[in-house]
Amino acid sequence: MQSKYSVKLKTIIEELHLNIIHKARDYETSVLRTSDVNRPAMQLTGFYNYFDPKRLQMIGRVESTYLDFLSPEQRRRTLETFMQYDIAGLILCHEVQPFPECIEMAEKYDRNLFITDEDTSALQANLISTLQHHLAPRTTVHGVLVEVYGEGVLITGDSGIGKSEAALELVKRGHRLIADDAVEIKLIDRCTLTGSAPEMIRYYMELRGIGVINVRHIYGVGAVKPEGNIDVVIKMERWEEGKPYDRLGLESKTTDILGVEVPCVTIPVTAGRNLAVIMELAAMNNRQKKMGFNAAETLAATHDAAIDAGTF
Repeated sequence: MQSKYSVKLKTIIEELHLNIIHKARDYETSVLRTSDVNRPAMQLTGFYNYFDPKRLQMIGRVESTYLDFLSPEQRRRTLETFMQYDIAGLILCHEVQPFPECIEMAEKYDRNLFITDEDTSALQANLISTLQHHLAPRTTVHGVLVEVYGEGVLITGDSGIGKSEAALELVKRGHRLIADDAVEIKLIDRCTLTGSAPEMIRYYMELRGIGVINVRHIYGVGAVKPEGNIDVVIKMERWEEGKPYDRLGLESKTTDILGVEVPCVTIPVTAGRNLAVIMELAAMNNRQKKMGFNAAETLAATHDAAIDAGTF
């Protein structure tokens, strides 16, 4: 399925460390818009129904053995028919030595041709994963993303409420900043969200009264992380007198991000509250829930049992 986003073919080839046999004229500018890849076994036998040349093509030992079975003239006709299509690129896996006819047709029709010693199945999995990462649906939200005890905590709230200050305190307590102010979120698969900062402002943080700081330069590389998952959302809002706030946590609340329901905690902000400690606790509590323990439900069950037994 095509994505509305794209990634340069050159980027994928470099990230996967593939070797170039023939570089087409469009190598620098060619883009990919689908995470699907194709092993053209059926096409090499002459079946081209439902063939999508815009996918990256991969030849492994099965396809190579079939081509080796053909006579040189049959192989030339087969590869010429295949290369006549405007394929995005052809990758030879298992360090399969390219047939002379393959190189000939790649040069004749100016097709990108690559080779790797990696196993076909392993490369296919890595290739799909890499493409999905680059072509994933995405959105940008105003907030701060911090990794706390291994949990990705997305802090949101009105401008000036203290998101960056709370995140800075978390960094000082040994946690890691991923993004401040603008968080780019990608849907990697049906239930995994990752967040990162735009390249231009990565590791920078704005603090009112101080200005812009570079967290990596001040606190070291251990205080930052280029990207991370989003496991829980913390909404900061100003304390309103008389507003009923959740005191037990029996009701699990979520917020929708790109179709994924993410656990959500609302923290009322007022003078004297140690927000960093509360956020640490929210992260640890979220991890406990994922591991099957809910303190509020356990307390409620113990309470109900005591009432039923008449010992409360």
